[in-house]
This record gives sequence, structure tokens and C-alpha cells, in this order.
Amino acid sequence: MAVQGRCGTRPFGPDRVAGPLAQVVLLGALCRTVGLGPAGWLTGCACTLATWAALTRAVRASWLPSFGPANRVTLARATLVGGVAALVADSFGRRSPVAVLVALAVVALVLDAVDGRVARRTGTATALGARFDMEVDAFLILVLSVYVAVPLGPWVLAIGALRYLFVAASWVLPWLRTPLPPSTARKAVAAVQGVVLVAAGAGLAPRPLERGAVAAALALLGWSFGRDVRWLWRAGVRPAGGVAAVRPVDAMAAGRQDRGESAPRAG
Repeated sequence: MAVQGRCGTRPFGPDRVAGPLAQVVLLGALCRTVGLGPAGWLTGCACTLATWAALTRAVRASWLPSFGPANRVTLARATLVGGVAALVADSFGRRSPVAVLVALAVVALVLDAVDGRVARRTGTATALGARFDMEVDAFLILVLSVYVAVPLGPWVLAIGALRYLFVAASWVLPWLRTPLPPSTARKAVAAVQGVVLVAAGAGLAPRPLERGAVAAALALLGWSFGRDVRWLWRAGVRPAGGVAAVRPVDAMAAGRQDRGESAPRAG
């Protein structure tokens, strides 16, 4: 079924169906191979429903002629992240299959570098794609922080929650929605979070070493957000003291602008 919009008929239907179908297939495969309880199924299905609803709303509001190859890569990442979330939810009631969880997370992180290249090479970089990519990244970090917080302590949750707290703050403080310039440092810090959390989740290093690495990653993330907040404050306030006109942008997604995309920070 094609999606009707201001640009006429657009072939988004197959992609919107393929995503939930792939998620159900992945959940079924996890159930048969490593076991998946009710909490895992419920979480995985909730991720599927949320992704489907968000994409349906986004594509209806866009002017895109098609979903695009880069977005399909991101949709595959979202499916993998849904599997990770299901395993993390299931881990609270049973022993988690660490190897499978880590493998899914690693593939999702690796594919994060693929969709950007595909977007550039095919000329399909869009604001929708950048926002979709950013949301998948942010949710993966949140899920991994929940998983790692069990052995290391609840303070790890700050890594996954910081971006969402920033979004909530931007609803009250409009200057936080000022567009950020591209930043290689911001992208590097975001990548470090995923790598460190996956390594800590694998449980291969001594606990003190894992705790130190995760604490260092959190410190880097705090520095990155602090630097961006400082820049936004200076850019969002006029010399006379009034608040400048702003438009939505996402700080973590602003790094996507380096690949020719733009994305909102606080939708």
C-alpha cells in the first residue's frame, strides 16, 4: 500500500511492512535459539510498534519520493536494536545470552557507518534519514546502559538518559534547539559510548577496568554536551538579551550534518 502525501503516491508501504515483519522474524529466531520470555517478546513488539508509528508519521509529513537505500540500512539497524532491547528486558528474569546480545549490538554499531556512506553515494541524504539514524543510535545507547547498569551500578543509566534529558530541557528552553555546527569530536564521543558499553556488557574485562572505562565514557559525554550547551547559549541569545529565533535540531544528530544530512535535535 502506497502512502499518499503532498508529493502524490510514494512507495513507502513495502518498507513499513518489511520492518515489523523482520522484527518478528528476529524475535522468533531468538526464541528458538536462545529462548525469549514474555518480557522480551513484549519489549520487542513495543519497539516494532513504536518504530512503525514514528516512520508512518514521518514519511507522511515528508516530501521524499521513496524510502531510500540508506533508510533501509537504518531500518535493519532498528530491527537489530529491537532484538537487543528484547534480550535486555529478558535478562532481568533469566540468564541472558551475552554472546548473542553483544553480536547484535556490534552489528548495529557497525552498520551505523554504512547508512551514511550509502546516503552520500546514492544522493539520498535527508533530514528524515538523519533523524531516524539518530533515534536508533540514542535508543541503542539507552538499552545498553540499562544492561550495563545491572553489574556496574545505576549511575551508568546517565549515559543513555542524557540525550533524552536534553530533549526534555529543550521543550522549556528554546535556545537549546539552535542548530549546532558539525563536529568530529561529537561524533567520536557518541561512537565511544557504544563501543565502551558493548565491551562492558560482554564482561570480558575485570569489573574495576570496566567501571573505569564506562566512567571515562560518561565524562566524555558530559564534556561533549557541556560544550554544546555552552555554544548553544552563546548562539541562541542575542547581544541585547533577547532569545534568537530557533529551529529544531538534535545535538547528537548534528554530527550527521558532516555527511550532508540535517536532523532535528528535539522533535
